[in-house]
Amino acid sequence: MNVLAIDTSNDVLGLAVVKDGVVSGELMTNVKKNHSVRLMPAIDQLMHDTQTKPEELDRVAVAHGPGSYTGVRIGLTTAKTMAWSLGIPVVGISSLEAAASQGKLFSGVICPFFDARRGLVYTGLYDNKMNVLKEEANVLMTNWLGSLKDMDEPVLFLSQDLKLHEEVITEYLGDQAVFPDAAYHYPRPSYLALAAIEIKPAPLHELVPNYLRLPEAEAKWLAQQEKQ
Repeated sequence: MNVLAIDTSNDVLGLAVVKDGVVSGELMTNVKKNHSVRLMPAIDQLMHDTQTKPEELDRVAVAHGPGSYTGVRIGLTTAKTMAWSLGIPVVGISSLEAAASQGKLFSGVICPFFDARRGLVYTGLYDNKMNVLKEEANVLMTNWLGSLKDMDEPVLFLSQDLKLHEEVITEYLGDQAVFPDAAYHYPRPSYLALAAIEIKPAPLHELVPNYLRLPEAEAKWLAQQEKQ
């Protein structure tokens, strides 16, 4: 099976082509540039480098959130459009699960997270088999850390936003918190592609963004409607 994986759900732009279980090519950048401008040229380059024709793809995998609202929409729209035009399935995978995959060799529990501003994070908890131990949530980091402390086992934290929360994590968990080297904090799109091979695709129209919370503009609009 040949899979193209796309992840634009956060600052990192990640692409991978996996052919019959072998990673043929992988592209990752962590630069603050517009994914909408860079994504299609990057896909074209990776497909060219791996000598993969669009019609040779069997499915497309995409990180469908949570994360940047704009980034999630860009990746999901591109993946669904490609899959529809090629007549192949598209598989959506949680952006948090994609990040957690970096910790598969860790013996404790794995906590990926993305900053959601105002002390909030998007997060979840996994074991090294990618089983969900705590459901994904948009939650105050301090409340989340309190619940992890009660588990009394080492927690591997994985996040491109680690520096924003490292101090409070250490304050709450001390030696219970484990911080790996920088390279582990950026989800590899090849894990996304490999995971997609094992997942049964849903109908194309059922794949929607996983925001975990409403975009701010939509939340304000709904609040105004309630007042009226």
